[in-house]
Amino acid sequence: MTDVSTELQEAYYNSIRELKRGQIVKGTIIALTSKEVMVDVGYKSEGIILRDEFDGQELEEGQKIDVSVENVEDDEGRIILSYKKAREKRGWLTLSTECNEGDIVEGKLHHKVKGGYIIDVFGAKGFLPRSLSAFRNLSEEEISNNSFKFQIIKISPQKKNFILSRRDAIKLEKEESRKEVWDNIKKGETMKGKVKSITNFGVFIDLGGVDGLLHIADMSWKKIAHPSEVVAVGDEIEVLILDFDKESNKISLGLKQMTPDPWTQIEQKYPEGSVVQGRITNIQNYGIFVELEKGIEGLVHISEISWTKKFINLKDTFAIGDTIEVKVLGVDPGQRKISLSIKQLEKDPWEDIDNLVTIDSTVKGKVLGFGNGCAFIELENGLEGVVYNEDISWTKRIARTSSELKKSHTYQWKVLGLDRRSKKVILGRKQLEENPWPKIIEEFPVGKIVEAEVVKKSDFGLFVKLQEDLEGLIYSSQINQEETNELEVGDKIKVKIIKVDPATAKIGLATETEGSKEAEEEK
Repeated sequence: MTDVSTELQEAYYNSIRELKRGQIVKGTIIALTSKEVMVDVGYKSEGIILRDEFDGQELEEGQKIDVSVENVEDDEGRIILSYKKAREKRGWLTLSTECNEGDIVEGKLHHKVKGGYIIDVFGAKGFLPRSLSAFRNLSEEEISNNSFKFQIIKISPQKKNFILSRRDAIKLEKEESRKEVWDNIKKGETMKGKVKSITNFGVFIDLGGVDGLLHIADMSWKKIAHPSEVVAVGDEIEVLILDFDKESNKISLGLKQMTPDPWTQIEQKYPEGSVVQGRITNIQNYGIFVELEKGIEGLVHISEISWTKKFINLKDTFAIGDTIEVKVLGVDPGQRKISLSIKQLEKDPWEDIDNLVTIDSTVKGKVLGFGNGCAFIELENGLEGVVYNEDISWTKRIARTSSELKKSHTYQWKVLGLDRRSKKVILGRKQLEENPWPKIIEEFPVGKIVEAEVVKKSDFGLFVKLQEDLEGLIYSSQINQEETNELEVGDKIKVKIIKVDPATAKIGLATETEGSKEAEEEK
């Protein structure tokens, strides 16, 4: 009778597989520590692999892995295995049997070396020269954490080394992608692309190795000043193929054509006289642009802002994004223009001007600006007034209105009349005071000699001050050149009144000497 224990012993030894050094076998992870991985390969003892060989790879008990037998039995009777060498051997087997020079493979950075990088492909290690890496625009993190495609430049199975090129892989990939684009492109169909660059006239879109031009005119149904208002570099967008020419390598793209033209039947949508709401999208010196709906903008010209205010700082009055109500004045579908108005939402105050302004009344108004020989005034009721130079002072000859009035300053005015055609209230400042000329004629009769102060020298004579706000002119013919040269501004001089003209606010003078000569000549 056979001994049962002997049979079991024989069965046990028969179940143990024979292992040879360098052999690649399948194993099962049965235990994990921080430094080691214990693997069962069906041998009489478990194998040990250092944890570092897995390069941070996540592992779990029961996981099947390929391992290389490095030593059948060490001093402690354990089998020594290597995961890394198994991958390398498998990798070289794959490379030598399945890959040729020129093939594209996928790999990941293992570590950097002098002059380049060591790349892990199928577990085998190849060399990537820095000049062929095309890593210039990538960060260290991007290089380390991502897989890339490479072309095998040279492979030597005997020496177990190979050289890679990412630059050539990218070039080949682009060529294949470019060919695919040209083989499949069709006019009127849509394609996805990435915004590559932006110019003043449009946007270049990468369609996958082939660039297409999206012209600014084909970006939006509404007018835009620059393509950057619609897209940014790096944006992925869907575009329509408008046209293409394979020989000249040109593709014309459209974006606005992806949506219906909002200007279709625009006149029915926004009839003349209709009142609508819109959002302010742009503010210029000449007016404000109002978006009525996506792709539809109208212009409120500055002349259509207010019935009464002509000097308006639009950027102080309105803000981009404001929602306002406007009236449609007209629509031009051919020019894609809509004229809008704000002021015509209200009644023109000049239709009832006689009840708003009374002639000869006194009003207050702020100086808005200056014109040729006049100043423009904003009255308290919002109406625009104008004061001419000759209505500012009874006695001063005013050349520049700004020398007498301050901008933004408020003064009192006398209402002189109404310019219904220009829609302006005619104002005066001197009319607030009594006309001083009757008294001036009495006080300064022709022939009277008085003392005056030189205030200005000119080519045609000397201006002198007779009293506060009253000047006279000594004509050049009424004073000799030598006397003129000796006099300075501020000097006192005796003068004779030879002419008084209230209509032109002029008093003509002569020096006492010249006046005496005149008298002698008359005798």
